[in-house]
Amino acid sequence: MKLETIQKLCCPFDKAELDLQIITRDTSNNIMEGVLTCTQCQRYYPIICGIPIMSPDEYREKQLEAPLVEKWNPELLYQNSHDFKLLESSKE
Repeated sequence: MKLETIQKLCCPFDKAELDLQIITRDTSNNIMEGVLTCTQCQRYYPIICGIPIMSPDEYREKQLEAPLVEKWNPELLYQNSHDFKLLESSKE
C-alpha cells in the first residue's frame, strides 16, 4: 500500500488520526507490513500484504492476530502484545 493512501485513512470508530509504524516495504517502497494505531482510542490495525485490516473489534480474532504480534514484536514500538486488539471476543 502506498504511503499516500494510508495517510488518507482515519480510525473507523472515532475518526481520529492514525500513527503508522512500518515493519516491511517492497522494492517499490510500498508498505507491505505495519501497524496503524489510533491516536485517540489506541486501537491497533495491522497492515498485512499491503492491506490495512480495519475490522470492528467483534470480528477480530486474537488467535489469528497473535502470530503477527509475535513476529513483529521486536519492531513494534508498543510492546504490549496483549493490547494489539482492544476488546476480547466473548467467544473466548
